[in-house]
Amino acid sequence: MTLVTAHDYAWIRSSPLFRNAIEGGYGLTLVRGVVPGDVLRAMGAEPQGTCTGVDALIEQHLDQRGATDYWDDSFIAGAFTVPGTDGDWTLVLQFDGGVGMRSRFLEVLSAGGRAVTHSTNGGAPIDLFHWYEAGELRTTFEGPTARHGSTPDDLVPVMREIGFDLTEDEDSTGPSSNTKAAVLALTERLTGVRLTEALLKDAEYHLGHVPEEPAEEWTKVVIDITDAHGERFYKEVTREEVEAASARAREKAEAPIVIRGPSSPAP
Repeated sequence: MTLVTAHDYAWIRSSPLFRNAIEGGYGLTLVRGVVPGDVLRAMGAEPQGTCTGVDALIEQHLDQRGATDYWDDSFIAGAFTVPGTDGDWTLVLQFDGGVGMRSRFLEVLSAGGRAVTHSTNGGAPIDLFHWYEAGELRTTFEGPTARHGSTPDDLVPVMREIGFDLTEDEDSTGPSSNTKAAVLALTERLTGVRLTEALLKDAEYHLGHVPEEPAEEWTKVVIDITDAHGERFYKEVTREEVEAASARAREKAEAPIVIRGPSSPAP
């Protein structure tokens, strides 16, 4: 591991590129030992050629979003090779509004090694960090004091060295720029990849269009309400029951309206 600290990433505070990425939402992932084309294939991406520089990547992303009229969560991802600890890594960058690298991708991509990713969703910030090893989520957090995963505390000594504030309130409104700098430093500790603005600006990106994640099929609706007096109402309604009730309501709504006069026979 390199001895990088949050101080080495203080440049993000004055970086227009990183400021815009945080404001609009981004995801940055590093995968060891998998080439860019294979990473994009694992993400289900349709190849879109290459481009040089992060500005061109952003332009490709905006063109794709404009073509879909912003109706779905598909996005353009850019990937390139960068040297790091124990060989080459693939860096994947996406300006996706914080959709982030999906967990099923990370499980597959880290199956033979390691994957580290961090993201921000833009707007009201949700800043996430994930470390996967051999297909397993080892450590994940939004705030550094609320860690989860199979080994949530393994990185604590390194996090202290880097400069994380591990005493901050977990209910904080969101990580500060110092915390984001520390996340980038932690990523370098785990990958050996030094992230710089020049690296992102000058890289040749392999592009892929990642489709929207299909919606999960639902089987039931759970109604669980407790009123002000502590009385609880709980009911599970199956999809079949919901669809049958909807059909009855639709049939009733579409039935002809019959107006009866005084001499009309009783129904």
